[in-house]
Amino acid sequence: MKKSFKIEDLCCANCAAKIETAIGKLEGVSKVSLNFLAEKLTIEADDSRFDEIMKECVKIAKRIEPDCNIIL
Repeated sequence: MKKSFKIEDLCCANCAAKIETAIGKLEGVSKVSLNFLAEKLTIEADDSRFDEIMKECVKIAKRIEPDCNIIL
């Protein structure tokens, strides 16, 4: 399954790159792209675990950049 989400309040492109790298390491994620300027997160992941993976993505984003929000 491939879905895109709006991500708000990222402070810099460096944080976006860190979030993208961390999400890409999650089990079940086959492809991830985080565009800092467009504030867009695109994830391609296992259909059966997609909701669980997205919960982990939110935790990762909050750990790296506490002020950012992924709009699910």
